[in-house]
Amino acid sequence: MENLDKGIELYKAGKFDEALKVFDQVALQESVDISLYLYRGRVLSRLGKLDLAIADFDHLVSDSPYNTDYISDRAVVLHLLKRNEEAMSEFDRALNLDPNNPYRYSSRAYFKDRIGDFLGAIADYEKAIELDPEDAIAYNNKGMVEEKLGYAQKAKSSFTKSDELIGYDPEKTRPKTAQSKSDKESSNDFSIKNETKPSKEKVSLQGFIQTLNKVLSNKDTRRDFLKFIKSKFQ
Repeated sequence: MENLDKGIELYKAGKFDEALKVFDQVALQESVDISLYLYRGRVLSRLGKLDLAIADFDHLVSDSPYNTDYISDRAVVLHLLKRNEEAMSEFDRALNLDPNNPYRYSSRAYFKDRIGDFLGAIADYEKAIELDPEDAIAYNNKGMVEEKLGYAQKAKSSFTKSDELIGYDPEKTRPKTAQSKSDKESSNDFSIKNETKPSKEKVSLQGFIQTLNKVLSNKDTRRDFLKFIKSKFQ
C-alpha cells in the first residue's frame, strides 16, 4: 500500500497527478491520518477538481472545527467555486478565532480585493500591518489596491515601504539607458504599475492557492518571493 509521506513529497514537488493517485490509495486503508484530507484537498484544488476538493475540506473542518488553517483553506476553495458569501463567512470565522494573526487579515484582504471590495481590502491590509509592521507583502498588496482606486501617492508610499523592508532597490535592477527626464518619469511610472503583474498572474487557480498557502503564511518565504518577483518584472 502507498504511504502518506510519499504523496506529500510528490505534492511538494508539484507532481499533483501522481500525488493524487497515492492519496487515493492511502484513503482506502483502514486507518487514515486526518492530514490526508488536507493534502488531497489541496491537490484536487490545484487540478481544478473543486467539487472533490471541497468535500475533503468539509471533512477536515467537521473533524477540527476550530482549526483556522483548515477553515482558511476551505474558504479559498469556496471562493473558487464562486460561493463567495460562504467564503467570506469562513474568512471571518478564521479571523475571529485567530484575531492576533496578521495572516488572517491578509488572507481576507486578498479575497476582498478579488471580489472588488477594495476599501475593505485596504482596511484589512492596514490591520495586518498594524499587527506586523514589517510585513512587506501586506504593504505591496495594499499598494496595488490603492493603485486600483487611483490613490497614486499612497500606492507609491506603500511600494516604497515594501521595497525597504525586503532590501530591494529598483534603481539597481533597472537597466541604465540614456533617457530624457520625461522618458525616465514614464519609465518609473511603468515600473510601479508593472509590479502588479505577478499578482495579476496569481488570479489563476494555482496562483491564488499558492499565494495564500505559501507566500502569505510563511514570512521568510514571502519576503524572498516578493524580492524575486520585483527583480524579474522591472
